[in-house]
Amino acid sequence: MSSKKKDPKTEMKATDLPSELPILPLRNSVFFPGAVMPLTIGRAKTIRLIEEVTRENSLLGIVTQKAPEIDDPTPEDMFRVGTAARIIKLARTGKDGFNIVVQGIARFRVDGFGQEEPFFISRITPLMDAGLGDVEADALALTLKSTAREVIDLLPEIPVMAKQLLESITEPGHLADIITANIDATIEEKQEVLEAVHLRDRLKKVLELISRQLEVLKLSNKINTQVKGEMSKTQREYYLRQQLKAIKEELGEREEDENGLEELEKRLKKAALAPEAEKAAQKELRRMRNMQPSQAEYTVARTYLEWMADLPWSKSSDDNLDLDNAKNKLDGDHYGLDKIKKRIIEYLAVRKLKNDMKGPILCFVGPPGVGKTSLGRSIADALGRKFVRISLGGVRDEAEIRGHRRTYIGALPGRIIQGMKKAATNNPVFLLDEVDKLGHDFRGDPAAALLEVLDPEQNNTFSDHYLDVPFDLSKVLFIATANQMDPVPPALKDRMEVLELPGYTREEKLQIAHRHLVPKQLREHGIDTKYLDLGDKAVELIISGYTREAGVRNLEREIAGVCRWAAVKVAKGQAEKNTVTDEVIAEVLGPIKFESEVADRTGMPGVATGLVWTPYGGEITFVEMTKMAGKGTLTLTGKLGDVLKESAQAALSYVRARGNELGISKTADEHFLEKQDIHIHLPEGAMPKDGPSAGVTMVTALVSLLTGRKCRPDVAMTGEVTLRGLVLPVGGVKEKVLAAHRAGIKRVILPARNEKDIIDIPEQVRREVEFVFAKRVDEVLAAALEGGHPTKADVPLITQQAGQA
Repeated sequence: MSSKKKDPKTEMKATDLPSELPILPLRNSVFFPGAVMPLTIGRAKTIRLIEEVTRENSLLGIVTQKAPEIDDPTPEDMFRVGTAARIIKLARTGKDGFNIVVQGIARFRVDGFGQEEPFFISRITPLMDAGLGDVEADALALTLKSTAREVIDLLPEIPVMAKQLLESITEPGHLADIITANIDATIEEKQEVLEAVHLRDRLKKVLELISRQLEVLKLSNKINTQVKGEMSKTQREYYLRQQLKAIKEELGEREEDENGLEELEKRLKKAALAPEAEKAAQKELRRMRNMQPSQAEYTVARTYLEWMADLPWSKSSDDNLDLDNAKNKLDGDHYGLDKIKKRIIEYLAVRKLKNDMKGPILCFVGPPGVGKTSLGRSIADALGRKFVRISLGGVRDEAEIRGHRRTYIGALPGRIIQGMKKAATNNPVFLLDEVDKLGHDFRGDPAAALLEVLDPEQNNTFSDHYLDVPFDLSKVLFIATANQMDPVPPALKDRMEVLELPGYTREEKLQIAHRHLVPKQLREHGIDTKYLDLGDKAVELIISGYTREAGVRNLEREIAGVCRWAAVKVAKGQAEKNTVTDEVIAEVLGPIKFESEVADRTGMPGVATGLVWTPYGGEITFVEMTKMAGKGTLTLTGKLGDVLKESAQAALSYVRARGNELGISKTADEHFLEKQDIHIHLPEGAMPKDGPSAGVTMVTALVSLLTGRKCRPDVAMTGEVTLRGLVLPVGGVKEKVLAAHRAGIKRVILPARNEKDIIDIPEQVRREVEFVFAKRVDEVLAAALEGGHPTKADVPLITQQAGQA
């Protein structure tokens, strides 16, 4: 928008305006008298208006819209004060549009609309400037003109003609209008100036607006000056440093690498980075050379490059591929675990034949204390590799695995890259401990971040968020450990080769104690073997009477207690050897904690021994039942899950349906079950219990209760039962059988379809336990109840003992 010097010959006054004017709605701007503005006409109503005005050579009124986004405004959408204008130039732009230039003449007020179609025509009242000749108005005009000069001086992009135009305006009202039209203000603020008829009020409003813009321009220029000064200082320091460097070179003086960049560059070259990593490192080095050490980004870049230099991009340790040596090492560190050792020997054999094979992803699953973590260290020693262990228990942040991006303050790589730096080789044995204890929350899912780490097809280009370049993990031998696989996501489980570590037998625990635990505790307590005799009998008593676990952690604690007893005596000066007897164990460890309660718990009808699986190994449990006068209801207690409750219902339905065959209804009243309440309870009521494998135990206990026949005290069983009397297979057979063996059970009843699982049970257990494989409930009852099957039918007994496996 600009202003034109008024031509006295063509000047039109407000009093010359007609009583009605066609109205052109204007959006995003306010039009002032004396101003010249180009307009683009595109709306249908406005095109009709322009055609009419051009034909009649008449004036038009320009009124600003209240809301610029409205395409078809109504009278309520427009302000009530506008500017009368004449068209001084017109050009058609295609069929449906015009480009026009209009010149403002005078203010007017809209009194009402006489026509809305095809365009607006309104009745108007011209508005004359009031307060002409007012001394205060003249003073305000001088101040306004002076302030405008300052604004123009602060805006170098404004042409020289603007200042000349400002000096040529003499009328205060025209001055206020032209300045308002060209300053940065809102539509509402400009409309207030247009509606101010009195010159004093108008000038005050305009002076307030332009003073505000002047302050903003002064502050902006001050900030720019400060920034330019800081930049100039930095450039000056850089220039002087370069001059100093050149002078030292001319004098033949060696310039010290004050910031250590040359040393860092040598370390990067020595690290033999991958091509993409090398490119990123050189880019950071170039940036650092142009930065001052005092800058925050300098420290961030240096830390990043030091991480890059410390990582083992190409440094590998040589594998010890002697298979016999590896086997001897594994056997020396761990007793048993033949399946795990066999897998490691296979890996070494393939590694010996094929040098570029990718590292496998192994997952050791088993109860606590069976040696999963220590086995990982033994594997590293057998291979001659570095060993790195990270604990994933409780990790809930994805950045723990992948690291943080460098945009964050204090960012670091994830645990994987940190472990590789610690190992200092690119082919360590990397143990991911407790992978089943990972959590997830709003910070991401760490298990999902492990998908790339534990995939041999992807981990050769593992990308940590901090490094932001690929790092090769394909040579790493990853070993994960878990107590159970259920919490592990299926996608992560699919990437790992799962190897199960079962609990130990009594004989295995005895061997582990003598080979490893006792010597270790003697060393840790400073006792020589000449002062303590811990024989087989004493260790067996500790195993059977003071520990009942799948692993050997509690066994080691109890042995440590005996060693402390001996340490006290040796410290007091006793020189003779201390022999550990039953009385000594009772004195040191207290009364026996675990006694065989199978005979006591099954010494009456209605009690049967079952086998259950837990994440910490197998356990035995008892199903107790009693009956009482009632209405045939079934009561279940012991904190049972839904599946276990349904198994109890199925067992009761099967027994009631086959009461005659089982000899239950041979009483005076054949409907006595409808008058008896049955209560089923599983002891240790505070422990949650669930699963279908207690079905045969419940049927056996129920038949025992209703027939009065006791269950054999040395029998335990597991299996799911159907309403047809079929015994379905279950899981965790190995752990359950080992638990039965620890408890002194002599006969174990298993589903016939679990016979194939017997091969995984240690040979010693198979020698000492009799197995019964049942297809139907009849076979379970025949093997579990005293006196055989309660019916007269002759049911075959399928057994498997030592030597028949």
